[in-house]
Amino acid sequence: MYKISKEFHFSASHQLSHLPDDHQCARLHGHNYVVVVELAAAELNADGFVRDYGELKPLKSYIDAQFDHRHLNEVMERPSTAENMARHFYDWCVARWPETSAVRVSETPKTWAEYRP
Repeated sequence: MYKISKEFHFSASHQLSHLPDDHQCARLHGHNYVVVVELAAAELNADGFVRDYGELKPLKSYIDAQFDHRHLNEVMERPSTAENMARHFYDWCVARWPETSAVRVSETPKTWAEYRP
């Protein structure tokens, strides 16, 4: 199996208001997010790629337009946890690139959430 991945960055605020008031994530705060999309294929295409990295540019455009410097509570239908964001980006990516195998989202350099069906 061949795998490729590409990393995208954005900054945004959010608030997990369903949590108890004394939970740090219940307060309005922000993160510098990292999103990594992974694509996999058993065989390479005629150009020798799983997919050309340049074809992933629409994800950058989508993130920049819909998520960067936004309040995620106004953007996301589900609570804006890293887990829900990973699933959201996975669904968006797999609809465009069937080779999408996973998406990871980081809120801090030490934490990651991943959605992989």
